[in-house]
Amino acid sequence: MTIRVLVVDDSSFFRRRLSEILQQDPLLEVIDTAANGKEAIDKAKSLRPDVITMDIEMPVMDGITAVREIMKTTPTPVLMFSSLTHDGARATLEALDAGAMDFLPKRFEDIARSKEEAISQLQQRVRAIARRRPRAAVSRTTPVSSTVAPRTPVSSRFSREPVAAPAASAPPERRSLPRRSGKSYQLLAIGTSTGGPVALQAVLTKLPANFPHPVVLVQHMPGTFTTAFAARLDGLCQIRVKEAEDGDMLRPGHAYLAPGGRQMMLEGRPGAARLRILDGNDKVNYKPCVDITFASAANIYGGKVLAVVLTGMGADGRDGSRLLKEQGASIWAQDEETCVVYGMPQAVAKAGIATESLPLPLIGEAIVNEMVG
Repeated sequence: MTIRVLVVDDSSFFRRRLSEILQQDPLLEVIDTAANGKEAIDKAKSLRPDVITMDIEMPVMDGITAVREIMKTTPTPVLMFSSLTHDGARATLEALDAGAMDFLPKRFEDIARSKEEAISQLQQRVRAIARRRPRAAVSRTTPVSSTVAPRTPVSSRFSREPVAAPAASAPPERRSLPRRSGKSYQLLAIGTSTGGPVALQAVLTKLPANFPHPVVLVQHMPGTFTTAFAARLDGLCQIRVKEAEDGDMLRPGHAYLAPGGRQMMLEGRPGAARLRILDGNDKVNYKPCVDITFASAANIYGGKVLAVVLTGMGADGRDGSRLLKEQGASIWAQDEETCVVYGMPQAVAKAGIATESLPLPLIGEAIVNEMVG
């Protein structure tokens, strides 16, 4: 059965170009196009597509407003297209809050090293999100927990393919908090990709301001996006969140987001560890790469790490998680049901590395229970 796609963009050239690319995949069928958000809402109701691709800036009605309305009336997986600018990043994050599942840059060459690879990634993203149920939009005013109130942002504190079903070896899915292990920790490390911005927000907003450990975050994301994303998280979370800079000292209750397009590594010793931000090897598929950050964490902190692999396409994080587990670290994975794409967590679970498979709404609370008590 083909996946029916509605393409929404005010540029007739982009609509035609995107439609041609999608139609090259025998599993994808472009059933219609729309030139603005109002048309998108009407055609979503009448045509009931499986996926909608959506531009952000359009006349009559912008893409963010259209996504909000579509999620109210005819919930449909939405893939946003964005410019790689600071304003484009902020708008894209608003669209994800509104209910969009994923995003890609409008310049396809920015997502891959060749035209063929870019086309393949685009088609793969559309196929992947078509299989997921749309989620409710994230409310910016909803309390993050029953005991922690949203913190007022303080900007001056910092400068600036669908996967198979889970294998039998995967840990069982849970609907209750795992029993506290009693282990001693010194670091929380989280890696994610497709669907990660919303997942990270859900997890990090559950951590209290007095969280006793530093947090390192790796999200596959362009460089212009990580700056805006870190600032957004910092305004929503009780802990401090910043885009990592070379030389940053790891401090308790602070989270450091790896900058897009570069690699983040840890060096030093527990209690006096710092970050190195490097350009890295062009042969590495991901910049930033979860495996690289996790591996460096294993060298510094050994088994005193809780590593969490959230939603994402591919298998980044599996090898780094294996190195951590060999040192005695705890590895958790997001469960299939709550992932936008069950790729990275499945890779960890299928390899027998993850000790827990948890639904997204429980992960933040489970981290606090395990690491804070």
